[in-house]
Amino acid sequence: MTDQRHAEFAEFAAAAWPRLVRTAHMLTGDFHEAEDLVQTTLAKVYARWQRVPRDEPHTYVRRALVNNNLSRIRKRRVVHLLMPFLPEPVHPAALGGHAELTEHRAAITQALATLPPRQRTVMVLRYFEDLSDQEIATVLNCSLGTIKTHARRGLDALRGHPALASDDFHSGAHR
Repeated sequence: MTDQRHAEFAEFAAAAWPRLVRTAHMLTGDFHEAEDLVQTTLAKVYARWQRVPRDEPHTYVRRALVNNNLSRIRKRRVVHLLMPFLPEPVHPAALGGHAELTEHRAAITQALATLPPRQRTVMVLRYFEDLSDQEIATVLNCSLGTIKTHARRGLDALRGHPALASDDFHSGAHR
């Protein structure tokens, strides 16, 4: 790779990092896994940077991030089935004054975790990345109807999730 293309990639990666990590965090539910996912994605993109369309590198990288996450989920199912115990959650008192906000984020993350991977991906891309249904269809390489179906089913499941349906969640959201 030329020095110019290397510099272009470095500039792109530095600018895109925060948004990619936020998106990956919503997809994975874990900050450390999100950073790992973004690093893996950027490493793969770097190897192909010469072939990435110059007019839409964000679309290309977003698609790679989503695909890497779906692959990660498929590979980790076995690990989760074999894990003898679950790690302890962080105690709310250790979070200080941000406990309520953290609880809301945890509720959203918990609810998203119950969705199948494609529905979760559609929810994250639509509501956290603010992509249109057509843009999501492009990222996931599927039809617009499929996106609408995943979105409808995902919203129905989230509306019925106990963590999001509680009065505590709704009353804290308006404070």
